[in-house]
Amino acid sequence: MNILMVLTSHDRLGDTGEPTGFWLEELAAPYYRLKDAGAHITLASPRGGRPPLDPKSRDPDMMTDDTRRFEADAEAMAALDNTLPLTRIHDRDFDAVFYPGGHGPLWDLAENATSVGLIEHMLRRGRPVAAVCHGPAVLCHARTPDGQPVVRGKRVTGFSNREEAAVGLTEVVPFSIEDMLTGQGAHYSKGEDWSSHVVADGGLITGQNPASSAATADALLAVLKA
Repeated sequence: MNILMVLTSHDRLGDTGEPTGFWLEELAAPYYRLKDAGAHITLASPRGGRPPLDPKSRDPDMMTDDTRRFEADAEAMAALDNTLPLTRIHDRDFDAVFYPGGHGPLWDLAENATSVGLIEHMLRRGRPVAAVCHGPAVLCHARTPDGQPVVRGKRVTGFSNREEAAVGLTEVVPFSIEDMLTGQGAHYSKGEDWSSHVVADGGLITGQNPASSAATADALLAVLKA
């Protein structure tokens, strides 16, 4: 299995002056679920190189066995330091793609034409696309061959409006994940705030929040094995 994980290159939280980026747990937990299952993992980002990390994801109460393992893993950290630019990625080289969240993707990956094309080509080839938390932002502009949103009629989840309000960023983010998915005709569902909730519908696998990270990777593996 060759699996691509795509991280944000965006490091500013709107006009707040606060830093953002990818969420460490949403990279680390899926990374090890996939790697320990025998996958070869490639990391990429729009700009390449070291992607920005949301510093809040390194707060002591946010750290987990997976995040600590990742930061102590020289091979993983070297891959993170040297993510490939998305323009050097060929979808035919991968069996699946996984998008971790963090707020960064709302600004760059959601609007990135290369990422949109990657998603569209993967789904057309019958290869699964997974995204967790704010990662489903990347589906915003992806379309089917007949021009419909790829999420239309699909069962999906992603960071909920309640959770966005709880972190005080409803008025900061460029759009709401829940509203975007619902507005494009998806069948959006959510679990309890901050609890694991994952939805798989064909080749589209989505997780609601950081607590859903490992389970989203597990669901992706199940689709690949099927």
